[in-house]
Amino acid sequence: MPAHQRAWRWDPSLYAGAAAYYTAGRMAYPPELAEALVTELGLDGTGTLLDVGCGPGSLTLLLAARFAHAIGVDADQGMLDEGARQAAARHVGNVSWRCLRAEDLPADLPPVDVITLAQSFHWMNRPRVAAAARRVLHPGGALVHVGATTHRGDGTGGQNPPWDAITALVETHLGAKRPVPGDSPGHEEEIYREAGFDGPHTIELPGHTVRRSAADIVAAVYSLSSSTPHLFGDRLPAFDRDLRALLGGAGFTERTRPIVLQIWR
Repeated sequence: MPAHQRAWRWDPSLYAGAAAYYTAGRMAYPPELAEALVTELGLDGTGTLLDVGCGPGSLTLLLAARFAHAIGVDADQGMLDEGARQAAARHVGNVSWRCLRAEDLPADLPPVDVITLAQSFHWMNRPRVAAAARRVLHPGGALVHVGATTHRGDGTGGQNPPWDAITALVETHLGAKRPVPGDSPGHEEEIYREAGFDGPHTIELPGHTVRRSAADIVAAVYSLSSSTPHLFGDRLPAFDRDLRALLGGAGFTERTRPIVLQIWR
C-alpha cells in the first residue's frame, strides 16, 4: 500500500496541554497571507471559511474578518478552548468552534466557500480528508493548503536560538523516538487530484526577520507534539530548568521561513 494511503490513528493526547504554549510560542502568520488570499480569491467579507485542523485558531482568526462566518475544526478540545479565548480577547465574534476529527467531515456542516489546511494535513488520513473537503466545498470554492513552519525560523547571522542543542536536550530527557504521523509528508498534490481538485496555483510569501525572547522559545518547544509538557512526566522540572539554562536571558533573532500557499479548485 502506498505510504500516503496508510491509515493514521489519531492519538487524542498528541497535543495535550500544548494549546497555550502554541499561542505564545508559534510565530504569527503575517498579514500578507490574508492579503494574498483576498486578492487571489476575491474575498469580500461574505461567505464561510472552514479551517480544518485549526489548532488555537492562528489562521482562523487572521482570516475571519474576510468572511461573514468562520468555522474552526480541530480534534483537540484544548486547542479550541484556546482559540475561543483568543477570539474573545480580539473581539472576533464571527467564529464558531467544533471539536471534530477532520476525517468525520462534513458532519452536519453546511457547504463552505473556502477551506484552509495549515500545518495539519500530515496528521490526518489525507485521502479521506481531501475527499471530504471536496464534498463540503461549494462549487467554485477553493481549498488552500498552507505550507509553513512557525515554531522556528532560519539563522540570521546574529544571536539565533540554539535549535540543535535544544533537540539534543529533548532527546536526552525523552529519547529519540517520539510521536510521528501515520504516513510520511508528501504526495499532497497526488492526493488532492485523486479527490477531484484541480491545481494548484502556488503563491510564496517571503520570510522576514523577527525578534524572539527566551520565553518565546520555551513556549515553542512545549508547543511541539514531540516535546509537549505531559511527555516529560515527573522529569518536566529538570528539563525545564535545563532548557532555560541553555537559553539564558538573551534575546534571539530568526528569519521566518517562506510560506507556500497552494490553491486548489
